[in-house]
Amino acid sequence: MFRCDLVPVATEDAARSLIAAVRAEHPRARHHCSAFVLGPSARTQRSNDDGEPSGTAGAPMLDALTSAGLSDVVAVVTRYFGGVLLGAGGLTRAYRGAVAEAIAVARPRTLVLRRLLEVRLDYAAAASLEAQARRRGWAVLDADYAADVGLRLGVPQSEEPELGALVAELTAGSAVVTRGALDYLAEE
Repeated sequence: MFRCDLVPVATEDAARSLIAAVRAEHPRARHHCSAFVLGPSARTQRSNDDGEPSGTAGAPMLDALTSAGLSDVVAVVTRYFGGVLLGAGGLTRAYRGAVAEAIAVARPRTLVLRRLLEVRLDYAAAASLEAQARRRGWAVLDADYAADVGLRLGVPQSEEPELGALVAELTAGSAVVTRGALDYLAEE
């Protein structure tokens, strides 16, 4: 039996932690083969055959991930029984197939590079800005309500001037916009 866990991750440590968690969840399984791809250009790629014949598990799993154009994801295929009877070619097909089947039913997320911004403004303007941001597909990350409102947004770099103009229009120039780092966020 071949079972695949396909999970989004942001770092190599997170991928390795997930692999360890799957291993702990299924301690009686014979193998926990894995592959992961990380980074916007998929530059970090790792695979592990976990005791299967060399090249029959991790590499085909990695190929399934990269062929699908995925990144920031880890696949762990857990095998309880059935590998010896398959032979090397059968193992390769089974491991790649397990990942391909998981990909087929997964709902991938698209990550978009966005500028993180905080806008401090009054309550009335905050409601308008939040509504406009959602209509434009900007990420509304959270809000801090105190004497005024601090809206944290994720905006595509090319749309920063549009945000500035909108904020100026809604607040008559009274809002304070603080630019943060660039980060990859899930597409709205």
